[in-house]
Amino acid sequence: MNYHLITGGCGFVGRNFVKRMHRTTQDTIFFVDDLSVGTHPSTWLPEGTPVRKLDNLEIFGEDERMVFLKGDFRDVVRELIADDQFLKTKYGFDFTKFSDVFHFAAIVGGRAKIDGDPMMVALDLSIDAEFFYWVTKHKPARVLYPSSSAAYPVDLQTDTNAIALSETDIDFKKMGQPDMTYGWTKLTGEYLAFIAAKYYGVSVTCIRPFSGYGEDQDLTYPIPAIAARAAGKENPFEVWGSGKQGRDFVHIEDVMDCTLLAMEHITDGSAINIGQGRLTSFLEIIEIFTRFAGYNPTIKPLLDKPVGVHSRYCNMDYVKERLGWEPKISIEDGMRRVYEAALDRRN
Repeated sequence: MNYHLITGGCGFVGRNFVKRMHRTTQDTIFFVDDLSVGTHPSTWLPEGTPVRKLDNLEIFGEDERMVFLKGDFRDVVRELIADDQFLKTKYGFDFTKFSDVFHFAAIVGGRAKIDGDPMMVALDLSIDAEFFYWVTKHKPARVLYPSSSAAYPVDLQTDTNAIALSETDIDFKKMGQPDMTYGWTKLTGEYLAFIAAKYYGVSVTCIRPFSGYGEDQDLTYPIPAIAARAAGKENPFEVWGSGKQGRDFVHIEDVMDCTLLAMEHITDGSAINIGQGRLTSFLEIIEIFTRFAGYNPTIKPLLDKPVGVHSRYCNMDYVKERLGWEPKISIEDGMRRVYEAALDRRN
């Protein structure tokens, strides 16, 4: 049996990977989260999922293949660095060698977090440094490092200079200015991934997801928040900034599909974009959701709110050519799923 590790396994992306790996493999998934942002597995696993407690582990499912440890991953990784038999010795699980490792542990949040507490976000530097130090000692079969579209130079994302961002727009030998401390930390993480692959022989894949969304995303993120307000028929409808700023929205199912495919083909720590390759403004998103809701509200811009860069979207040509992959879920279909989930929460 293979054992996989998912750090930050209770956050939006992490928990979707836990469920995907449990559904599509017969392997055991060990996931760690301090629940500072993520939510306990009992809130997102199917109701009635069996759970057994073992010390401070919680083991979920009839087959007991989802093993959760609540804690700061940095504390766990320090134990593993000191003694790679730590998990086996303490809990009896033979997690002495992981196959796939997915590193989603991070200080994350919406624009309010990125702009409002940039020094807290900078703690991602310590999370990633300790993670990669352990990776170079442990040598798992494959490692996934999720970078971010925030790593791209902000001067390519303005209202007068916006382009479809290509992987080559990030060059470690000719650096641009990424987006706040979050962008800097993710860019640094990509460099650590490159070092781990080149100098330590670790198979590492980096991804740069653009604006991922999904039905179970936290309401601190714009897409589920806008959907919830449309379901409640908010009028006037508030939008941060002018609403003309745009992003490249991609559904979590597409993110997972592309990620798992990339891990089969990319081992050198290089990064790929994951998006629709389409710029959609927040005004367009509001129009979609209010159309679903059957009304036409007045738009109220909130010009004192943080909005980030004006236009952020990606060029997907490289991914299409190298992996033969394209997103399957359209903006319309994906937003419909989110809206229906918002209605369900209201009922």
